[in-house]
Amino acid sequence: MPAMHISVADAKARFAAVLDGVLHRGERYVIERHGREVAAIVSLTELERLDRSLPEHPAGAMALVGLWHEVPDNEIDALLADLRTTRDRDTGRSVEVEA
Repeated sequence: MPAMHISVADAKARFAAVLDGVLHRGERYVIERHGREVAAIVSLTELERLDRSLPEHPAGAMALVGLWHEVPDNEIDALLADLRTTRDRDTGRSVEVEA
């Protein structure tokens, strides 16, 4: 069943009915604020299924995020500043274009 999209105001106004639909009819809701999706309301069964489908350890770029939690902010800021400086100095490679 596809999720129904509702605004935050509508979700507030119909909260009991939304929960009833989730509990008894398996409905899923995507909550929107100013036209942007910001949250979802799903059953506990669906949430547990989603949690089980997540890898125990993040992979790809998300794995990198966890590696930085012990690095002090000032060291990260210094690294980023160094990267920006190096990038700004880089003139790139010469390219010849044939007409």
